[in-house]
Amino acid sequence: MATVEETGVLAPAWRGGFGRLWTAAVVSRFGDALRGAALPLLAVSLTDRPLLVASVTACGYLPGIVFGLLGGAVADRVDQRRAMWTVDALRGLLVALFAVAVALDHASIALLIVLAFALTTLQTLFDNASTALLPALVDRAALGSANARLMTGQQIAGGLIGAPVVPLLIAAGTAVPFAADAATFLLAAALVCSLRTEAPERAPRPAGDTLRRDIADGLRTLWRDRALRGLCVASSLCNIGMGALIATLVLLVTGWLDAGTAGYAAAMTAYTVGGLAGGAVNRRITSRLGAPRAVLLAGSVQIGALVLMGGVRSLIAASSALAVFGFMGMVWNVNTTTLMQQRAPAEMLGRISSAFRTLAVAGAPLGALLGGAVATAWGANTPALLAASFFVLSVLALIPARKPDVPVVAPDDDATTARAPR
Repeated sequence: MATVEETGVLAPAWRGGFGRLWTAAVVSRFGDALRGAALPLLAVSLTDRPLLVASVTACGYLPGIVFGLLGGAVADRVDQRRAMWTVDALRGLLVALFAVAVALDHASIALLIVLAFALTTLQTLFDNASTALLPALVDRAALGSANARLMTGQQIAGGLIGAPVVPLLIAAGTAVPFAADAATFLLAAALVCSLRTEAPERAPRPAGDTLRRDIADGLRTLWRDRALRGLCVASSLCNIGMGALIATLVLLVTGWLDAGTAGYAAAMTAYTVGGLAGGAVNRRITSRLGAPRAVLLAGSVQIGALVLMGGVRSLIAASSALAVFGFMGMVWNVNTTTLMQQRAPAEMLGRISSAFRTLAVAGAPLGALLGGAVATAWGANTPALLAASFFVLSVLALIPARKPDVPVVAPDDDATTARAPR
């Protein structure tokens, strides 16, 4: 594992495995942005029924909740590198076939729904394998910098480059964005396949060991660790608030603020730029506060940003609040991921990350429904205030976890957690 020291903090060296993994992640996110922007446009061209259009998006989220835990259990049983490149090669093939169908004018809403469901189902294995693979490529002390670089690169590729390119590609042909997405999947698969990592050493599994038992062990280990439990509960509460905000943000900007589509684009750009800035300075924040306190700070500042967003009727105020919100959101995401990778037993990282991700993401659909209900009852600005209330609960859930216990061991080891010395 190659690392370099930057301002007193270990950072991963670009050469070798991390550089290729970073490139694969960024290229893949660029393709995701192309597909994510092109699918709704294609859906609208095929039907004018809002429920069918929404079904395409819904089927992109459903597998993460249904199959997320299973994907984590499988990721702990297989060679993560091989799982990642195999999944990306399969996704590239599926999207390439879909691009051919679009080019031949054989696309349908049913086909879009099947594609969205299949890609996200495969992604549950890919994401958990990726989370488990990174510590094999990067020294644990450099995981924070590695995660920040990965997430910042992905946000640049997806938020600043990918989406604006879609209109140009669609002008060349409706199938072109999907063909480009297929190419990014295949390139990412080749990059991951070229990684030289040893297959993980795993103890022989006891007789009768099942995926169901593996999933249960991951959930128990997550719950027994005070820091991971607090982070998971906090992330679930945050995602309820995020679901309420994201589902109604376009109404807040175009309706309550009367800023139109140009104002919405400006607000979303502010959010993206804020996220990039957060990724750039996260290392400095974490080196001064430590990861647990950095997460606590991020959640606390986001509360203020949400109150400003929902309480001040000004596009400038809303855009500034979204920039701060995106900045601290990146700090939150980087440090929660890093803490999970550092504290989870290596042989259970896939299961713990899947349990964490599934429990956290499950709150978003509930939040979206709540956001729509309060916006209908009390106005388009109230979902932001509702989100702020969930972030308050999230910060309260973090307080007991700010001084974490020593890392836990797997449940079958009959060990308990001890308090870290003060």
